[in-house]
This record gives sequence, C-alpha cells and structure tokens, in this order.
Amino acid sequence: MIVLDGKVAAAATKDQLKEEVDAIIRAGRPAPHLAAILVGNNGASETYVASKVKQCAEIGFQSTLIRLDADVSEEHLLEKIESLNNDPSVDGILVQLPLPKQVNEQKVIEAIDPAKDVDGFHPASAGKLVQGLPTFIPATPYGIMLMLEHFNLETKGKHAVVIGRSNIVGRPMSILLSSNNRFGNCTVTICHSHTHNLKEICLQADILVAALGKPEFVKADMVKEGAIVIDVGITRVEDNTAKKGFRIKGDVAYNEVAPKTAAITPVPGGVGLMTIAGLLKNTLQAYKQRRG
Repeated sequence: MIVLDGKVAAAATKDQLKEEVDAIIRAGRPAPHLAAILVGNNGASETYVASKVKQCAEIGFQSTLIRLDADVSEEHLLEKIESLNNDPSVDGILVQLPLPKQVNEQKVIEAIDPAKDVDGFHPASAGKLVQGLPTFIPATPYGIMLMLEHFNLETKGKHAVVIGRSNIVGRPMSILLSSNNRFGNCTVTICHSHTHNLKEICLQADILVAALGKPEFVKADMVKEGAIVIDVGITRVEDNTAKKGFRIKGDVAYNEVAPKTAAITPVPGGVGLMTIAGLLKNTLQAYKQRRG
C-alpha cells in the first residue's frame, strides 16, 4: 500500500514552479501576482488563505491579500473584483469561498475576468474544460491529477467512481478522469445523494474519489481490494482530547480502509496540499497567457 503523500508531491510541483519563476525574475521581468479576497474570519478559510500566501512567497510569486468584513455588501465586493480585473499587475484572482449569505456566490464567480480565473470556477473555464480546451482547471481536481502523475499511477481503462457532484470537485474530476490524456482514459461513474446501491457501485471502483463532505463516510466494506482511494474531504470534528479541540477528518475511514488499498491519500497531508499546488500552476499559466 502506497501513502500518497501530498507534501512530497506538492514539493515537487513547487520546485518546478520556483525554477520557472526564478528564470522570469532573472530576465528582469515582474513575478506572477496572485490576489486573494477573504471575507470575514472563517477559521478554515483563514488557515487556507494564509497557506496560499506563504507558498506564493516560497516560490517567488507576489501576493496580495484583501480582507473584507463579514457584513460587506455584495456591491462593494464586486467593486473590489472589478478593480483587480483592471489592474495590469494582477495575474490571478481568487475569492475564498464560502461567502456570507448576503452575497450571491455565482454572481461573484462570474464577475472575475476569465483570464484571471485561477480557481477555474467561471462558466467560461468550466465550458472549456468540458470541451477539452486549454483552460484553468479547478484547483482541487487539478491537484489530484498532478498527484496521480507524480506517483505515476495507471488510470487507463480503469473504472473510476466519484462520490460527489459539486462544480468545484466532483464534476470537473469526472471530466478529467474520462479525458483522453496520460492520466485519464477512465470509465467514470458519478454518485450522489440520490444514487441507489452506492456501496455496490463503490465496490466496482478501481479508483475511488470521495468528495462529499461527510467525515469517515467511506468504510472498508465499500472499497475493493487493491483500489486507489482519493480522499477529498476535510472536516473539523470536535475532539476534547485534541490540543486544538478538534481533529481534521476526511471522507474516508482511513485506518480501516487503508490496508485494503493499493494507494490512498491521508487527511490531512494529502489532497489539500495539492490543491494549492494546482492553484499556483494556474497562476503561472495566467501570467504566461497575459504577459507572454
């Protein structure tokens, strides 16, 4: 059984990116610039954005963090996005989700210039992904594909089952795994809350991607021997015995599932780290497309 260590795979991606950024800077050109907007003070979002800013610095990116109060108006947030759209020094824009109730998330996503949509959520990006055209891939599915590539896991002809159909993970993941490329060419089944016989379908999976947001939902009796298991879940679960008062749990019951697998991602330390790697690759891509 191989533990798909996100720290190792992400480090390899970041080393490659740093080499490219160093070459850009040596040529006297400005570094790629990622701008992030954080609304409110959600603990998980704070941690995630702080990690993005830190890793931008590690590879030589410029980064800007714009903080807005939780009661910010939708109009003011859209004005901030428009100012970043019009700023020629900014290559990539991300608005950390979730957003407060008074803000329409879809309207915010669509307000971002598709040329700077490094989260890959804009309908223009999603449409290109469906058609197999070059585009910004949502960071988590992109990170998973980078992980499959790093560990050289065979996917061609495999049956992949994706649990979850969100626009952020499930749907784009199914498209990537079924695409005609080196780490695609799977036959893909998407499962969701209305799927009948979920256990039986999961037991057919050579590759199982769990992205439903329910801690330890996938048990050992849902996974066949020798499967590759990708755990996208990351949920804070209260635990008085833990130093911070909580533990991070994935969607897979790791301790009981891992012995049955050929390869599995841990939580934490797996897909989450690769998500940021995917975002950084998108930002460099945006830089190249905009500045040549």
